Amino acid sequence: MDKLWGQAREELQKIVGADSFATWIEPLRLTGVSEGTATIACPTRFLSDWVARHYSNDILQVLDRIEGPVQRLNFETRAQTARQAAAPAKRVAAPRPVAANDDLAAPLDQRFTFENFVVGKPNELAHAAARRVAEGGPVTFNPLFLYGGVGLGKTHLMHAIAREIQTRQPEARVLYLSAEQFMYRFVQALRERTMMDFKEMFRAVSVLMVDDVQFIAGKDSTQEEFFHTFNTLVDQGKQIVISADRSPGEIKDLEERIKSRLQCGLVVDLHPTDYELRLGILQSKTDNFRQQYPGLKIAPGVLEFLAHRITSNVRVLEGALQRLFAFASLMGREINLDMTQECLADILRANDRKVSIEEIQRKVAEHYNIRLADMIGPKRVRTVARPRQIAMYLSKQMTSRSLPEIGRRFGGRDHTTIMHGVKKIEELRSADHSLAEDIDLLRRLLEA
Repeated sequence: MDKLWGQAREELQKIVGADSFATWIEPLRLTGVSEGTATIACPTRFLSDWVARHYSNDILQVLDRIEGPVQRLNFETRAQTARQAAAPAKRVAAPRPVAANDDLAAPLDQRFTFENFVVGKPNELAHAAARRVAEGGPVTFNPLFLYGGVGLGKTHLMHAIAREIQTRQPEARVLYLSAEQFMYRFVQALRERTMMDFKEMFRAVSVLMVDDVQFIAGKDSTQEEFFHTFNTLVDQGKQIVISADRSPGEIKDLEERIKSRLQCGLVVDLHPTDYELRLGILQSKTDNFRQQYPGLKIAPGVLEFLAHRITSNVRVLEGALQRLFAFASLMGREINLDMTQECLADILRANDRKVSIEEIQRKVAEHYNIRLADMIGPKRVRTVARPRQIAMYLSKQMTSRSLPEIGRRFGGRDHTTIMHGVKKIEELRSADHSLAEDIDLLRRLLEA
């Protein structure tokens, strides 16, 4: 059997590729072929189910070609475990570490590396912390919790960490996935009664990375399993990296014990981009686009114009630049200010029409010298509550967001709380000259 399986393994590696072979085929062992049925021993039920669904045809074809008529496969789990205990010299190899780009995990975006992550003041701490985790070595802060609004670089850093660890430590078992994927696999394990395999898979990793953890809030059973998985890995000294759209304490319906554990590590806020960072991103992307569109010229002042006008998030900024280069290439024109305004009229109008709530919160927090986290946090002291109400008022006046949406951006507050804050500022503005001047100044800064 060993000789037959050795031949089959060589052919299967050519068919499925080295990575898939090491993960799914290498742990298997052929224990017998009888009456057209090949018996395959697997370490876990999870592994046997996966192989049966994805690789059974390949295995059947190879065995049929080498051995003769083989029409079906029979996977065994417990029997193999018993044989391993009785004959340790013939122990089946353990599964290869699950790399971040295996089928179990979310795919990694090749563009998201540390090398092309543009660092500025709003994200320098998050970048430094991500670099430190990716370097490996003793765990200095666990978990690393990255949070911020859309398009600020959380997912970019998550992918960069996973890829860097893979490069530095090929043997490390890195699992990167979204909170929704974690929840889906948990529900699937409950339905198929494979919870032991689920626990084994998630608790045997070297590094667990979960993106958008706010999506498990309110899902009691999923939170329970996440909490126990989290504790097990931390107790074993395994690194955990988490991202979310807000800080742990501000995620509504997240269990307090999970909030507490998440706050035990390093919690880092990625701030909205400032002008200098946006300009740096545009300059970096322009260098890349020039390789795709050789010969295109871009006039002075265009990048500075875009950095001033498009302030929503990095994704919109990059998309605008991509459209600009494509348009100029198709039309055979130089990229100048006139063409930029013509090509990006809709994006520019959208940015003129609204200021982001996150930018309003940041500007107000800076003006009143309070922490951004306090702006959306629970503190009710006057030095925090009044600036928060001003930010609510400006969000209502300067954005098209509904009151419930504004409430969600302010730590999940009810829309009636936003109404009260707006009304309070409207009343004070007519009576308090100093406050009125502050609001006018903030509005000018936000519209600049």
